Amino acid sequence: MSNQSLSLILIVLVLFSGLFSAIETAYSSASRIRLKAMDDPRAEGVLDVLEDFERFISTVLVGNNIVNILSATLATILFTRLYGDTGAIISTAVMTIAVLLFGEIAPKTIAKQSPEKFAISTLPVVRFFQFILRPFTLVFGGWQWLVTKLVRVEDVDSDISDELITMVDEAEKEGDLKAHESDLISAAIEFNDLDVKDVLTPRVNVLAVNITSSIKQLEKTFRMNSFSRLPVYENSIDNIVGVIHEKDFYNLLYTEKERAYIRRIIKPVIYTNENVKISSVLKQLQKAKLHLAVVLDEYGGTAGIITMEDIIEELVGEIYDEHDTVTEFYERIDDHTYLVNCSAEVDDMMERFGVDYDEDEYDFITVSGWVIHEMDRIPQNQDTFDYKNLHVTVTKADKRKVNEIKVEIRDSETED
Repeated sequence: MSNQSLSLILIVLVLFSGLFSAIETAYSSASRIRLKAMDDPRAEGVLDVLEDFERFISTVLVGNNIVNILSATLATILFTRLYGDTGAIISTAVMTIAVLLFGEIAPKTIAKQSPEKFAISTLPVVRFFQFILRPFTLVFGGWQWLVTKLVRVEDVDSDISDELITMVDEAEKEGDLKAHESDLISAAIEFNDLDVKDVLTPRVNVLAVNITSSIKQLEKTFRMNSFSRLPVYENSIDNIVGVIHEKDFYNLLYTEKERAYIRRIIKPVIYTNENVKISSVLKQLQKAKLHLAVVLDEYGGTAGIITMEDIIEELVGEIYDEHDTVTEFYERIDDHTYLVNCSAEVDDMMERFGVDYDEDEYDFITVSGWVIHEMDRIPQNQDTFDYKNLHVTVTKADKRKVNEIKVEIRDSETED
């Protein structure tokens, strides 16, 4: 075989090496979501190939190794003819540069720019090589099966919601999504992971009225508070029997006599549990055309209440009207010191202060619950403790809970 023929074959082999590398990059980087959204029947073919990814990757690796080894062998023959004993060294240098530039870097860069389109355009090539290299892939497939049996690695279940949130974050960084759009999409993805206990109004903060309350007492309660609905209990707040709407109450007040009976305007409520998903409660409220549900604990007592507004706020953020009092949970003293309202959520505080904290290990939600857990008792004012790089001082506490703490953020050197 002449030197010109060898040179031509080498060029073809390097091009095939680049083709295999580009195909591997395109199919590995292609988004299944984008492929499914494409109005192109060939996209379905790409998805079919990706369904048996082990066969695909075996085909690409076999093909790539064949052309690379063959090109290295022919290059050694060619350069040995031309330069004698030093030909092997020259062949190694030339082929290394050629394969890196034209067989790896350039094709992978091109395929990475638009992997879905490149994968679709090379689909016939992939199917052709899957057919002719089938005997090799069967052999290597058997070897792969044997290796998996001999070396067992624990499977890690991937969470699709985490992948979607990562995609949303990347889209925001690249400018495809605005910050508020990213927040809304992320909240919608995480929405179904939230339980009722994560968003309920706890029992101690529930304002309810006794079913035996007089009209004047009810009127005073409505006037002194900004709630449009009040839960009604009988005998004990553990027995909430319904809810009174402000509009119904004033209709009763101005159209009935003073001794009008409030049972007439009590609307029903639905009951739920602390561990129910808020998405399920939302559907129940929508079906029943109600805005409030009573949350029961495991003993059947009242753990708190949850409203339609509480659930929607998990999607769109806090909703305030003209009568709401905005609570500031964090007051900055200096660059490293903050006063924290202990009604704040503990995972929010840890995220704000950059502390690695696993919320799944604990049952409490608020900072108050976290402080009591860390001290193993209900603390008193000026009690202190350290948690990782946080130095915490209790500034306000009563006999039942912690109301405020001072948090000093220390750097790693100070902590050590």
